[in-house]
Amino acid sequence: FLQLSLMIVYSIAVLGLNLLTGFNGQISLGHGAFFAVGAYVTAILIDRYEMHYLATLPLAMIACFIVGYLFGRPALRLEGHYLALATFALAIAVPQFLKYRHFEPLTHGVQGINIFKPDPPFGLPLSPDQWLYLVVLACAVVMFIVARNIVQSRMGRAMMAIRDQPLAADTMGINSARTKSITFGISALYVGLAGALHAIIFEFVSPDSFRFELSIAMLVGAVIGGIATLSGAVIGGFFVQFIEKYADALTKWITSTVHLPIHLEPWTIYGIVLIVLMYTMPMGIAGGLASLWRKIRPPG
Repeated sequence: FLQLSLMIVYSIAVLGLNLLTGFNGQISLGHGAFFAVGAYVTAILIDRYEMHYLATLPLAMIACFIVGYLFGRPALRLEGHYLALATFALAIAVPQFLKYRHFEPLTHGVQGINIFKPDPPFGLPLSPDQWLYLVVLACAVVMFIVARNIVQSRMGRAMMAIRDQPLAADTMGINSARTKSITFGISALYVGLAGALHAIIFEFVSPDSFRFELSIAMLVGAVIGGIATLSGAVIGGFFVQFIEKYADALTKWITSTVHLPIHLEPWTIYGIVLIVLMYTMPMGIAGGLASLWRKIRPPG
């Protein structure tokens, strides 16, 4: 249940990033920062203020929405690679910020924060991992429904119009600055919820748990799952969990089996999978499967 819970958590994070990158066209290499903010808000509220773990989730989401919105406002002046670099800088800065000695009473610096995994309520005959799996699954269902409604709403149409034809969107009266900022905030909210759930599942947070590799993993997961598809987030979440757990072992196995003269890094798996998919399924796995289904399904 632990691995399934983590896969769902990463799916929520990839879904949030996909709303920003896939549906609004803003590239982010820094969403690991919002993951960290959500995790730390929950950990601090539980550890320092003894708040119920479920009550911390909406607060973590609100905090991440505010941070994402405030970051998104000045970042509106940046496009493409420049925006990606700005968000990348955010991913680098946040772990260092969490280590800052003046914030150690809250963040505990490099030592991190330990919290306890909650027991099932009402005496339910479940283990803590089984209960958290149900909590995470319920959160994911709600967030996917909300994401679908956002995409199908006026807000979603504005997001996609800005992505596809920004000048035409402005001509049609769409407030691009406001839409982009809100989208950035909503995206950060999703990733912050994922970070909060991750902290509860692992019972521990530390700055080194949220290095920039996490941001890259989420972006690659979104691309592999399928940009601008909601179902692709599930595939992307599985990929992020796979990379985190098995990439190192897989690269060692490839090195020893093929007798390579060099040691492959786990990041090699990213490159291999991306290259293969870009040639075979440019729209990601979800997009590729949808295209295949349209070709093979009977007419009518």
